[in-house]
Amino acid sequence: MNEFLQEQIQSVMDGLVASGSENGVQAAVYRRGELIVDAVAGMAAPGRPVASDTLFYAASAVKGVTSSVVHVLVDQGVLSYDTLVASVWPEYGAHGKEGTTVRHVLTHSAGVPAVPADLTLARFCDWEAMCAVIAGLKPWWVPGERVGYHAVTFGFILGEVVRRATGVPISAVLASEIGSRLGIAGELYFGVPASELGRVAHFEDDPAGAAMFASLPPDFPLFKSGPRSLFPNAALANNVDVTMADIPAWGTVTARGLARMYAALMSEVDGVRLLSRSRLAEASALSTTGLDEMTGGPAQYGLGYTIGQLGMRPVEPTVFGMVGIGGSAAYADTATGISVAVTKNRFNPTEINAFEQVWDLATKALS
Repeated sequence: MNEFLQEQIQSVMDGLVASGSENGVQAAVYRRGELIVDAVAGMAAPGRPVASDTLFYAASAVKGVTSSVVHVLVDQGVLSYDTLVASVWPEYGAHGKEGTTVRHVLTHSAGVPAVPADLTLARFCDWEAMCAVIAGLKPWWVPGERVGYHAVTFGFILGEVVRRATGVPISAVLASEIGSRLGIAGELYFGVPASELGRVAHFEDDPAGAAMFASLPPDFPLFKSGPRSLFPNAALANNVDVTMADIPAWGTVTARGLARMYAALMSEVDGVRLLSRSRLAEASALSTTGLDEMTGGPAQYGLGYTIGQLGMRPVEPTVFGMVGIGGSAAYADTATGISVAVTKNRFNPTEINAFEQVWDLATKALS
């Protein structure tokens, strides 16, 4: 542990909670396989302080976990990036999707960025039903020709590919190939088991952030990705059916677990390295450029991670990771060996201020 940096980050987090900007926060920093910072502040729920093992819904920040599962399987020879989705999941090949590869899905270029506008929450939480819905979708473009953030479909497609290729759900592969090997099987979940629900943080909406998000024009492209009732917010984060469902585009995690996973992608953590150096280089390299059809921002994707961006803020091209719409995020830098994760339960869909402050302190002190 780095005592000075631990104190700096703890002070920032305590200040965010004291000011009312945050309710409960976790932050973790690794450098070259070593845990440098493990800090918590505030309340996970009324009467329950945040602990290092408190579980936070982290929305799309967990897409980085899903991608990492895929990369581990590619390294093991179970899959390749050019595996046709329909070769392991034949039903997916309907309506012109037969040429879709795992690479297309990882780079958000598969052409199925949206689910039906009438999708119900019950169907959304039903794995078999969602896979049937997605298999029946008609692509918006020829796979590989355009890029548009696959907010929900990303996780289900990759998850079903993993299930078909291995014979077990992606949550089981996560637990065995990443969680158990790194000693964090209880800190990285797509769906939280009933026995662990007592560790999950309770969420509240940030009023200013919610108002700003609601003020976006109705024709904002991302709003076409599915029913507004399924856009993440505090109510959805607190919904037990969502928390317990395997939804690999989202998930419930600890900051410590996320930062440790990213650290093990880059180097050994207690003797465990998840990816070969060549696999990491390919996964974390920029694969797409231009305009994202769904967000209107830069389409800077590697294989399942955003590259050179902290949210919408440009950073070095060696930085890769994912942000979640509520403000949780996890990123790593292959140049410095630093990985940083922040999880929080005041749901703000428009900024990642807490993460940026922790990232800036960590990179200044450790780079």
